[in-house]
Amino acid sequence: MRAAIYNTFGPPEVMEIKDVEQPSIVDHDRVLIRVHSASVNTLDYLYRKGYLPTRMDNGLKKPKNSVLGIDVAGTIEEVGNKVKKFKVGDQVFGSCFGSHSDYVSPREKFLSHMPKNLTFEEAAAIPCAAQTALQALRDVAKIKQGQKVLIYGASGGVGHFAVQLANYFGAEVTAVCSTSNLEWVKKLGAHYVIDYTKEDFKDNRNKYDIILDAVGKRTFFSCKNSLTERGVYITEHLFYPKYHPFQIMIGSVIGRKKAKTHFTNPNDKDLDFLRGLVEEGKLRPVIEKCFSLEQIVEAHRHIESGRTKGKIVLKIK
Repeated sequence: MRAAIYNTFGPPEVMEIKDVEQPSIVDHDRVLIRVHSASVNTLDYLYRKGYLPTRMDNGLKKPKNSVLGIDVAGTIEEVGNKVKKFKVGDQVFGSCFGSHSDYVSPREKFLSHMPKNLTFEEAAAIPCAAQTALQALRDVAKIKQGQKVLIYGASGGVGHFAVQLANYFGAEVTAVCSTSNLEWVKKLGAHYVIDYTKEDFKDNRNKYDIILDAVGKRTFFSCKNSLTERGVYITEHLFYPKYHPFQIMIGSVIGRKKAKTHFTNPNDKDLDFLRGLVEEGKLRPVIEKCFSLEQIVEAHRHIESGRTKGKIVLKIK
């Protein structure tokens, strides 16, 4: 089968398309998926570049796992004998490693049936980013109706889902993004928008119950004065070198304002919940551009620019 692989850490050009062995269902709770589409995430380029925290997981000198991709949408071609939710021919979406390839074999607990009103490309844009936003707001921040929430990086992959989910939970949403993204982000459900190229939200004296930094570009200390007395600051992209982990340690134990982060927990229950929102018209992915698998280098260049509007998706099949 075809796969986009990298055998050394480095720039986008280390990625190449090669024929590799097709995965098989070794464990009985797995399914074999013919991949139709897979998204490209920030985590993909961080692993490819070989940032130190990722090397702890994927090899210090060279990658142990050479195929990237953590989101998938496709058709099931084989099921293990312990699989209960799915059958051959089902269209599914979910989380798995190595999805930048023709086939993957994830466990069923990381999958859900594909939303009936989405294409494969749209479904592939959801799993990692939407689950990250959902778990940050619902589980970490304990979002409540009527709270004031600020989403920094509201036009990105995680951010544009966070805007919609915060609105769904009944919060008053302020979205921070660049000039060109203000209008479409507001249409997603933001009550207020701030153009970060013209204004820094920390100077407007407004207080927020939750500040979600969806792009890892702000610090707890720069946001602290914009939080309410018991406000919560959450940062994503913990792997960014600019980020200082001691902020979380200090912010989690000193004072009533809290600084937190989290690692996304992929699971079928949250995917089922998100599928329901999509089918009810309360959540939708925004895709800036689709690339073919053969354009993997261009896709990595784009995601690494840090200026993605919504999601970047690979068309595999």
